[in-house]
Amino acid sequence: MRRLLPIPLLLLLAAAPRPRILAAENMYADIAAQIAGPRVRVSAVMSNPDTDPHLFEASPATARAVARADIVVVNGAGYDPWMRRLLGVSPAPHRVVLSVARLIGAPPGANPHLWYAPQAAPALARALTAALVARDPAHAAAYRRREAAFLASLRPIRARIAALRARFAGTPVAATEPVFGYLAAALGLRMRGAAFQRAVMNGTEPAPRDVARLDHAISTHAVRLLIYNLQATDPAAQRLLRLARRAGVPVLGVTETEPAGTTFQSWVLGELDALAARLDGTR
Repeated sequence: MRRLLPIPLLLLLAAAPRPRILAAENMYADIAAQIAGPRVRVSAVMSNPDTDPHLFEASPATARAVARADIVVVNGAGYDPWMRRLLGVSPAPHRVVLSVARLIGAPPGANPHLWYAPQAAPALARALTAALVARDPAHAAAYRRREAAFLASLRPIRARIAALRARFAGTPVAATEPVFGYLAAALGLRMRGAAFQRAVMNGTEPAPRDVARLDHAISTHAVRLLIYNLQATDPAAQRLLRLARRAGVPVLGVTETEPAGTTFQSWVLGELDALAARLDGTR
């Protein structure tokens, strides 16, 4: 027989302040919402999937959202430095700041596109759950249930990575920038043009020798796929994309932020499926 809680206790739990979570990027907000559930207010700063994250500028509204947040999720690794500045402007002793870079031990200078690292989502889920339980212990059981459900929902992604690695490990590919780098490494793909990618990511002109090497690799079909960022319009990257299409090398567009109408899980699985289709030659 279930034991009913006294009415005063129920009223007290219902009246407890709802935690506020603010994530710098929308994929982290999605993960947070899946774990936190309807009780918690979750929002993202970069919520428009069509925005180029490299061109983002924080607004006064962003500063106000940071000031109100109880838990803040940042990518770190130099990707969202504006969040650090805003946190410094409105310090709050009770606020918990979760850096994905710190959670997975990303070293200084690491590729900042950490959400594509297979270990990032589980690490964030566990840290978020711990922060929510500490902040709102009355609902600890619900947070832990949703954490378990979220971690279970990542199993198809791990299985798909393992299956694709078994088929495509060692396959030479190229990219216009290192957005997809962590997943490419998890798949065992042999990435070409690292120096070119870093230059494009940092908004600098790639060295002529790096451009020539990638041009030659694409023109001679020494790579089987070119991965590009759908949300960036760098001229050097666009020229490489045109070259790949003329040469008949398959191209795969990926995004830096989670597209509208998807979940983190469906987004990553969709990109893995699209990559497999390109390498299989089916589309």
